[in-house]
Amino acid sequence: MARLAVRLQVVEIAVGLGLVLLVARAAEVQLLQGRRWAEEAQAQRTERIVLAARRGALLDRHGTPLALTQETYHVGVAPNELRDPVKDGALIARRLALSARAWSQALRRRYAYFAGPFSALEVQPLRNVRGVHFEPVLNRFYPAPEMAHATIGRLGDDGRGASGLEKTLDSLLAGRPGAAVVLKDRAGREYESPARVIAQPESGLDVVLTLDAELQEIAQRALDEALRRMDADGGDVVMLDPATGEVLALASHQRDGTARPSAFTDTFEPGSIAKIFAAAALLSLGRVAPVDRVSGEGGTYRMKGRPTPVTDEEPLPLLTLADAIRVSSNIAMVKFVARLAPAEQYGVLRDFGFGAPTGIEFPAEAAGRLRPPSEWTRPSAASLAMGYELSVTPIQVAAAYGALANDGLLLAPSLIREVRSPGGAVLYRHRVEPVRRVVRPEVAAALRDLLRGVVERGTGTEAALSTFPVAAKTGTARRVVNGRYAPGQYTASFAALFPADHPQLVLVVKIDNPHKGSYFAAQTAAPVTRSMLEQALAARTVALDRARLSTAAPRATVAPLEDDGGVVPYVVPWPYHPDSAAPGPARPVPDVTGMEMRAAVRALHRRGFRVALKGWGAAEHTWPAAGDSAALGSTVTLFAVAPRPDAVPPATPPRKPRR
Repeated sequence: MARLAVRLQVVEIAVGLGLVLLVARAAEVQLLQGRRWAEEAQAQRTERIVLAARRGALLDRHGTPLALTQETYHVGVAPNELRDPVKDGALIARRLALSARAWSQALRRRYAYFAGPFSALEVQPLRNVRGVHFEPVLNRFYPAPEMAHATIGRLGDDGRGASGLEKTLDSLLAGRPGAAVVLKDRAGREYESPARVIAQPESGLDVVLTLDAELQEIAQRALDEALRRMDADGGDVVMLDPATGEVLALASHQRDGTARPSAFTDTFEPGSIAKIFAAAALLSLGRVAPVDRVSGEGGTYRMKGRPTPVTDEEPLPLLTLADAIRVSSNIAMVKFVARLAPAEQYGVLRDFGFGAPTGIEFPAEAAGRLRPPSEWTRPSAASLAMGYELSVTPIQVAAAYGALANDGLLLAPSLIREVRSPGGAVLYRHRVEPVRRVVRPEVAAALRDLLRGVVERGTGTEAALSTFPVAAKTGTARRVVNGRYAPGQYTASFAALFPADHPQLVLVVKIDNPHKGSYFAAQTAAPVTRSMLEQALAARTVALDRARLSTAAPRATVAPLEDDGGVVPYVVPWPYHPDSAAPGPARPVPDVTGMEMRAAVRALHRRGFRVALKGWGAAEHTWPAAGDSAALGSTVTLFAVAPRPDAVPPATPPRKPRR
């Protein structure tokens, strides 16, 4: 018996020790290691997934979408959660385009999953049906893929901005992703069940750009047509509002079909479009008077220290500063600029923004090159006066000409008009950002007069309009290839202010190395400018103040162009208002579309408007457009179709190419 008692005690002790160890181990697992084991179990049974945030939209200044995030959906249905399986099932099958057999099979599953993808319009009626769950899928969508492609940019494979404004504004557009938890079985497979959202995604902000979609389309179409017709290597167009610095259109295109943002990143020597800045220095410092004249030297002028002579295409015997700008005389500008000290010439060019980035909201903007006077050689002052030894970007040229239009005040150009919350609240609105005053207002007005003379009777007559005066400057410069001037290669450029009085638009056109026809800007870039201005005037939504345009002074009488497009060279007023009289109150322009020309003119006269005719036949449209307001006594241009053969202007002999 004693032995049995001993054995029982041993067993009891062993069992007691086992229980103690078991409790100790349980305590260790539950109290000391509980969190770790719980996390491992949670990781095996669940998975945390990222819910993508809706990327903000990019819109033009009128709200036209340029880049959108399009949301599609995968749909899941839990049949046991449906309130009315018959009624709800019929709606689900109809909206998801399911056959009766597919829906009956779905009802036999605990959770039916339909990948789709389905659009928001297709699933909208299902949003209030209990048991229907949606999994959104976000895709970036560009309604017009070629619209401002180089400026807007694109996304990378990671969904982040990779180029253009998509990259610059990525922190605003991207939003903040959310998170959700999905269940998994012991093999790690996800259950076909709705995820549990633990953090809602926050949508990105919407950005309203300064671009005008209609002007952008006009610029792209005109540039593409010009490059095709001239067989050019590439080109750029920039349109800018000089009163605000807002960029209205940016078009860039290359021969190989690419559309890199060369208006920001590629520099070129501007040639004669830079002569107006030399004139700005001369007028600002009082180094030239209107009556001052220099000799044209018969078209050839040799300078000390310069290996090649300075030449003019159309030499004049004597030239004033106005003549030098009007006919783009290299010789006269070189002689006038000799009155400036190097520091003075450099200072004005620097004040106009050359040699430094404009600060526009675009990645990798080029600064161009403007060497300080300490690095100049003896001919540098003359070269700069002709637009050489200076590299610029088209956006820099547009900003500098914008200062001339804005009474001498240089503004920082901008591509961002507004930033809005997903709910539409305006969080940021662009304000005019003055950089510096470059010239006095009276000097800026004098410079605009010089540019107006270029279009009225100088090298820029191909850009003249029949309705409004244009101020502009042509430029033709040799191209630098691999650090040396390439023989037979040129850059044609044209910078314009429209209208010449109180400009509302700065337009810069650059054509790289045209191969067909003339390479002079007067025959290449200037006609492109005129075409774009005509299209802008005919458009209804373009960002131009039509009330101000309707009271603009008509262009002074000039020699007729080679092809006036059928414009009748007179204006018929009714009732009569002297030119010196102030314009009357504004009234709407009547709709005369389809009328015979005589009846259309009579209808416009009865409303108190002057009429300028373009074309013959039936009335097609007017500018200002029907319904727009125009001042009493102002001119309405009437465009007609089906011109008669006798309306075609007689041919004129060809003129000598102008720079």
